Amino acid sequence: MIETPVLIVGGGPVGLALAGDLGWRGRDCLLVERTGGEIVQPRQDLVGIRTMEFCRRWGLVGAVEAAPYNRDYPQDNVYIAGSLAGGWEIGRYPSPGMNEARPPPESPCRRERCPQNMFDPILRDFAGSHETVSLRYRHRFLGLRVEGDGAVAEIERTDTGDRLDIRARFVVGCDGAGSAVREAMGVRLLGEPALTYTTNLIFRCDGFEALHDKRPGYRFILLDEEAGTWATIVAINGRDEWRMSIVRSSADGRVLPESEVRDAIRRAVGRDFDYELLSVMPWRRRELVADAFQSGSAGPLFLAGDAAHAMSPTGGFGMNTGVGDAVDLAWKLDAALAGWAGPDLLASYTAERRPVAERNVREASGNLGRMLSPGPQPGLLAPGPEGDKLRARVGHELATAMLREWRTLGIHLGYVYEGSPICVADGTPPPSLDPAVYEPTARPGSRAPHADLGNGRSTLDLFGRGFVLLTPRPSPPDAEPLLRAARMRGVPMEPVALDRPDIARLYGKALVLVRPDGHVAWRGDAPPPDPLRFVDRVRGAG
Repeated sequence: MIETPVLIVGGGPVGLALAGDLGWRGRDCLLVERTGGEIVQPRQDLVGIRTMEFCRRWGLVGAVEAAPYNRDYPQDNVYIAGSLAGGWEIGRYPSPGMNEARPPPESPCRRERCPQNMFDPILRDFAGSHETVSLRYRHRFLGLRVEGDGAVAEIERTDTGDRLDIRARFVVGCDGAGSAVREAMGVRLLGEPALTYTTNLIFRCDGFEALHDKRPGYRFILLDEEAGTWATIVAINGRDEWRMSIVRSSADGRVLPESEVRDAIRRAVGRDFDYELLSVMPWRRRELVADAFQSGSAGPLFLAGDAAHAMSPTGGFGMNTGVGDAVDLAWKLDAALAGWAGPDLLASYTAERRPVAERNVREASGNLGRMLSPGPQPGLLAPGPEGDKLRARVGHELATAMLREWRTLGIHLGYVYEGSPICVADGTPPPSLDPAVYEPTARPGSRAPHADLGNGRSTLDLFGRGFVLLTPRPSPPDAEPLLRAARMRGVPMEPVALDRPDIARLYGKALVLVRPDGHVAWRGDAPPPDPLRFVDRVRGAG
């Protein structure tokens, strides 16, 4: 019998992020992954701005920037009627390469293009750098049983067939949309199990850009007369690897033979050319959210990432939502293992993360609908003035509709833990839920906003380990009773005085309490009247 405080099932980016964050906090954990860590098809390539803020906390920004993606490659999204070689460009959303992109004013970070086959190794090295983290590949989860205040998982070594039991205080399923942990928990998925049937294929081709007359782009969206939007081609590494996605309706679930796949490649490019077909993978776009992210109010079983929510990749929200799950859960597991968490702290995981998942799943499906919105367009490929007129109209309508997918700062930075049992509302109105709009605010439940502290530092760099009590105004009220109450309960809480008028305006109050995950728990112009009761509230015991 092997014993560990936390067992993580699944070694994709979400499981690795959770293991890395727990290790960063000094917590022992064990991760099992049924594969050897190989990535046949990278399913994610956008590392969102909030995920990059977590990478900044973990010291990984340099590693992401050093990944082998071509950072000079343009990130344009391009709409094509017909084929690349013989069709028409009917719209383009320009976006610079990573070397030219700059962070927005609201963050010290920018989103990055770092496909899963490049990002997972970074997270794996990060997790493995901690002595408290054990990574076991080729170990498959078979089942579990709850015992006492924990669980025992049955694991099989896939290379030898040997079986072993692992006893853990907490088990977290990060094992994808077909999660065996979720099945063992008896948790249901709610929503649409098949929005489309899609076939992804990866091919390698040097000099792909020379095969057609369109300016380079990260993503080409291809339209025809019969189906409208029928395929996309994406620059996986900005050099010689490309992913083509053939999109078919939810009624067409057949597996495409290789001959049909190769016909589709030729049809999309519009000519014969030399390439190496590396892999073909059929999959379903889904719109699903688990009805619970944990067993009971205090565990011991949890779900994160695709095991808890499965969404269309349109928008790039899936992995980034999962990393948000991992960061929210890690500090709460740390608190529970340290002994200062109240019974409601772990229960707040579902309360906080499930609404975020629901919003992001809906938005991703909406993006899919907008991408497919042209539908059949007879005459779209006809030469001459009438064809030109139709192409101009369709291109304009599609480009306008899809602006919503490209502008999503509100999704990545603007999510709020509204109604969280461990955040103390201050009565101010909620910020906009427009996916394109992020309104920096220190309203409780929101991400504590970024402010430049000089010398390359941000207010975000203050947060992560424990609670931080910010006093951004001169002559702040006496916070010692609150700090003393935290010490009495064993809650880590550090005072940080800034005395900056701009930060005082941004944060809005004389005292602002920020949680270990960087979200605001409370703010006010005077300490709470009952400090012990207040500390109990934010640690989940009130």
